Amino acid sequence: MTEERTEPISLDLPVSIAATAKRCAERAGVSLDRFVSIALAEKIGAQDAAASFERRGAAGNPARAIAMLHGAPDVPPAEGDEIGS
Repeated sequence: MTEERTEPISLDLPVSIAATAKRCAERAGVSLDRFVSIALAEKIGAQDAAASFERRGAAGNPARAIAMLHGAPDVPPAEGDEIGS
């Protein structure tokens, strides 16, 4: 696996966030730099996913979706798919 190039950045974090991040990194067995990189990547991924869902939702056709649901068979759920199971 090839390591991606990195770019050093400087962050000014509130003391409480920095302390919590250090504890979390230690618990995860990674450096603080690695922990912050992973956390930032997760946040970017979540925002990208939300934007993608918004775009797809805006392109959707609610009437067509409802029509499709009306065409679904009226049968009980498969074993293990019941609500509360």
